[in-house]
Amino acid sequence: MSFIKEINRRRTFGIISHPDAGKTTLTEKLLLFGGAIQEAGAVKSNKIKKGATSDFMEIERQRGISVATSVLAFEYSGTKINILDTPGHKDFAEDTFRTLTAVDSVIVVVDVAKGVEEQTEKLVEVCRMRNIPMIVFINKMDREGKDAFDLLDEIEQKLGLKVVPLSFPIGMGYDFKGIYNIWEKNINLFSGDSRRNIEETIEISDLESPELNKLIGDKAAKTLRDEIELVDGIYPEFDKQEYLNGHLQPVFFGSALNNFGVRELLDCFIEIAPKPRPKQSEERLVEPNEDKFTGFVFKIHANMDPNHRDRLAFVKIVSGTFERNKPYLHVRHGKKLKFSSPNAFFAEKKEIVDISYPGDIVGLHDTGNFKIGDTLTEGENINYKGIPSFSPEHFRYINNADPLKSKQLFKGIDQLMDEGVAQLFTLELNGRKVIGTVGALQYEVIQYRLEHEYGAKCTYENLNVYKACWVDPKNSKTDEYKEFIRVKQRYLAKDKQNQLVFLADSAFSLQMTQQTYPNIKFHFTSEF
Repeated sequence: MSFIKEINRRRTFGIISHPDAGKTTLTEKLLLFGGAIQEAGAVKSNKIKKGATSDFMEIERQRGISVATSVLAFEYSGTKINILDTPGHKDFAEDTFRTLTAVDSVIVVVDVAKGVEEQTEKLVEVCRMRNIPMIVFINKMDREGKDAFDLLDEIEQKLGLKVVPLSFPIGMGYDFKGIYNIWEKNINLFSGDSRRNIEETIEISDLESPELNKLIGDKAAKTLRDEIELVDGIYPEFDKQEYLNGHLQPVFFGSALNNFGVRELLDCFIEIAPKPRPKQSEERLVEPNEDKFTGFVFKIHANMDPNHRDRLAFVKIVSGTFERNKPYLHVRHGKKLKFSSPNAFFAEKKEIVDISYPGDIVGLHDTGNFKIGDTLTEGENINYKGIPSFSPEHFRYINNADPLKSKQLFKGIDQLMDEGVAQLFTLELNGRKVIGTVGALQYEVIQYRLEHEYGAKCTYENLNVYKACWVDPKNSKTDEYKEFIRVKQRYLAKDKQNQLVFLADSAFSLQMTQQTYPNIKFHFTSEF
């Protein structure tokens, strides 16, 4: 198969939503259609012994939430699909924001009963800033929820989207009869029996036909005709180009748990979703069909396999082909590396691949060479930009609870920080270690993973810090700078890259410091 063909048959997308709207369940059902798994697992259920495929960390299975983005790939009717299932919980939003730099389009999942929730708003805002094409999937139609038109209005208003329904529900909750597929002009009847894998669809080209009344009853048929007439009147025609430019968002209804409406979503998705797109680097725009390989690291995961203590760096391929055992340039270090066992992900199996194409995600075994945002190329010096790093909002001292295990503790902290779970600061005054995170839940994850993956125990102590500000080293020779260092000594720390950080204990003290030392620049992200 030619290189261009391989690019054109790839679709890489992320699934985003508020916690509990059903992202992971939808991912599982998509895998089921791709034949990648035989039986889909549920996230929360005592009856099903099988947990969700994409939640592989022990803590995820216990809590029934996803804390790390997982990468899954499958084939569906000639298309190679790469899914990135992201955590919805806001404490892990950083991971999700980074993942959005690696996808070409997005599916937004909305819960029919809860409607648009705050986390969805934040994530959609990021997608809108980057004009990422979005498809909306309204989930849990087998439960009582909001009226379809009210929901569509809410999505338009709260998320600032311009929607066009491509399927429409017939009733909901207890009266849920099925879905009319506007895109393909057919009806899919809901039996409520989740054991049946794929529901039958009945083609109805003309809604006026008496056949409809036989299928769903007179009352439901009349309602459906009125509603579809309304849809035609209110919403614009679907325009693929508008969707690809990020100005129009198709909407589907269904129930991921009952595997209902998922196939319609998938069929339409592979037809309209964008193939791998060009990406802007600091130097130039890189097109996917260029001969030379380029890619960037958007995620690092330590201890994928607890027996081996391995770290995987996830690389999104932007252009050219990535070949096994071929030397590539690590731009930040300026040295060449080669990889003997690059991994691709098929559901829960990792496979070693010889060649990967733009749009694919490859896992590279890493011994500590990579940081999030690193670029790999065939020799050209380019840097991909736009992977944000956030100023932490929570700060705690970390103490070693088992003096005999201090080596394991430092190794564990070191690796987890590279993964981007949190940031480490070392106080200048006494060398104590402080961990800063974006969300409070991350402390539990760190504690849990240190104990279970590194055999080290730690305790935390609260620390009153309002914000971490990186100090610009530009004027470090001036008297003002030296005075600042002397006066604020107990508030200064170094981060992992040895940059100086000022830990302000309140908004007021930060303001006062800025006034007292006007020539010193403070930055709220580490990459200035």
